[in-house]
Amino acid sequence: MLASMAKLSGRSLIGFREGAGAGDPLYASDPTTGKPLQPGFVPATEQEVELAAGLAAKAFDAYRHVSGRDRGVFLRTVAAKIESIADDVMERAAQETALSPARLQAETARTCGQLRLFAQVAEEGSWVNARIDVADPERKPAPRPDIRSMLRPLGPVVVFGASNFPLAFSVAGGDTASALAAGNTVIVKAHPAHPGTSELVGRALQDSVRECGLPERVFSLLFDSGSQIGTALVKHPLVKAGGFTGSAVAGRTLMDVAASRPLPIPFYAEMSSTNPVFVLPGALRERGESIAAGLHASFTLGAGQFCTKPGMVFLPTGSDAESFIATLRQLVTGSPPFHLLTDTIHAGYDAAIAQRKSEATVQVIAEGSQAGTEVGFATCCVLFETDAASFLDSNLDAEIFGPTTLLVRHSRGDQVLSMAQTLKGHLTATIHGTEEDLREYADLIAILETKVGRLIFNGFPTGVEVTHAMVHGGPYPSTSDGRFTSVGTQAIFRFSRLVCYQGFPDHALPDELKDANPLAIWRMINGEMSRNPSRPRARM
Repeated sequence: MLASMAKLSGRSLIGFREGAGAGDPLYASDPTTGKPLQPGFVPATEQEVELAAGLAAKAFDAYRHVSGRDRGVFLRTVAAKIESIADDVMERAAQETALSPARLQAETARTCGQLRLFAQVAEEGSWVNARIDVADPERKPAPRPDIRSMLRPLGPVVVFGASNFPLAFSVAGGDTASALAAGNTVIVKAHPAHPGTSELVGRALQDSVRECGLPERVFSLLFDSGSQIGTALVKHPLVKAGGFTGSAVAGRTLMDVAASRPLPIPFYAEMSSTNPVFVLPGALRERGESIAAGLHASFTLGAGQFCTKPGMVFLPTGSDAESFIATLRQLVTGSPPFHLLTDTIHAGYDAAIAQRKSEATVQVIAEGSQAGTEVGFATCCVLFETDAASFLDSNLDAEIFGPTTLLVRHSRGDQVLSMAQTLKGHLTATIHGTEEDLREYADLIAILETKVGRLIFNGFPTGVEVTHAMVHGGPYPSTSDGRFTSVGTQAIFRFSRLVCYQGFPDHALPDELKDANPLAIWRMINGEMSRNPSRPRARM
């Protein structure tokens, strides 16, 4: 028996207790064989949803008053706990996902790194966007009262684990880290593709709550094989927000559930993105072969199961393009089979590829090795091609989740702008070009700014850095609300709201707004950023 299996109970974690659950257990599958993995995980019940939500709401009353410094200690403790069991976590994750050891090592490091980054944000404290307009009793024709505002946490947040990131977008991933950093309690609905990995990380989080002396109800983890428990959580009146990464169908369904409640809540869903790549003439001429190699590496990375996978590539006709395509065809033809994460993803990819092959205006110009694709969730990569007129007259910008991309050939610059105008919302858009290309295609950049959350120049969209400036979001349908990001420290703003205090005496204000600035955070005082105390208030 594997060491990690010996630690798995197959039960939900509700505070410090284990749930009983009910119904047939769900099993993860080994993508290389398609066979179920032990143990089974018993789905949570609606009564346990009620319990978890009630406990999270009670814990929020205490946790929202925990200092940023103590929240930082908590997040650092979670990171250290995960690192202490990293071997077990990666062993189980490899079984459940068939992801490589290098990928899982990188994802573990990213998960722990973003926990520590949000710890820094919570500890430093300026994220609350404190603003102070000091009273002005001499203002005419009427005195101005003292007005102060800052961001406050929302309440219990439901986080949905993603299929394609068993760690970084899962139990202790970015949604959980940002929600906890802001002072919210969290209930995670584990993804059924990797329940064992989820339980191991969930227990690390559970132990961290206990070690840091926090209310036990700060965190819960619930299992379910379908949509019943997730929907019940989003509907629950004590839940105040949700975070989701997954399919457009599931994301839109949960968006509608959140909006149709008697008291609607924000639901931040990352759903569907094809991430267009524009290869401009100068770049194609100067380094077409290297761009082709980078593109192949990007759209097959992780078997193409990234929300930032480049799924359509626009390039001009001509001899430079022919050389580019020849290189790409050779790389695709030589590609080995890939293992997809789940049976559902595998079936969806096969169906989407079959549908695209049936399109009269689309051609298959290269296909990877199919040897062994009948085993487990294995499949091959496919390279398609169409032209600008066909693209403009069809629905070819839909996401296909897996190792495939579509080349779109055009002959005029105005076609490029027309195709860019027709794009829906995406997470990213990439431009490969020269300085001269940028000047010539300035209008393209202006269009893409309205279509995506992140513009990339001479790079590739896969590989999302976790930084202060990163934006991982975009207009619908890439996300439910393109004003926010799910990666980077600005993700914390999703799970907070502004509260204004007018005319309050200093002692009754939160520390972030007190005259003396005891936390030494950056604040806007009468329109200017400062870490200094605010000047004493005149009597009204």
